Amino acid sequence: MIDHLGLNVADYPRAKAFYTAVLATLGHEPVMEVTKEQSGGYEGCGFGPPRQPKFWIGTGEARTGGAHVCFTAASRAQVDAFHAAALSNGARDNGAPGLRPHYHPNYYGAFAYDLDGHNIEAVCHLPEA
Repeated sequence: MIDHLGLNVADYPRAKAFYTAVLATLGHEPVMEVTKEQSGGYEGCGFGPPRQPKFWIGTGEARTGGAHVCFTAASRAQVDAFHAAALSNGARDNGAPGLRPHYHPNYYGAFAYDLDGHNIEAVCHLPEA
């Protein structure tokens, strides 16, 4: 349903470093950047699979908190790694990795507040391997 999503961040270089480290745990990397010169003022980075930026961060009026973004993980180990990387790169914990059976029996997720206070999550919907 959604092709891509973007968040404005307060400190673009810091947020880019944060998301580069955190999303690497899920197999995603920066795949496109837009410079201020190209856009007339906006600077941003898109993450995702090759040539498909799906999640963007960039400059602009940063809104702290309020957004919730959930990233798909291929395994429970990826969820664990996502959460650990988020915390070690400056995020605040908002829910350790674990089952959330109130969603469904195999919902394994972890939550953190990113550097701007947005609630980020990784989830694996598969049963334990």
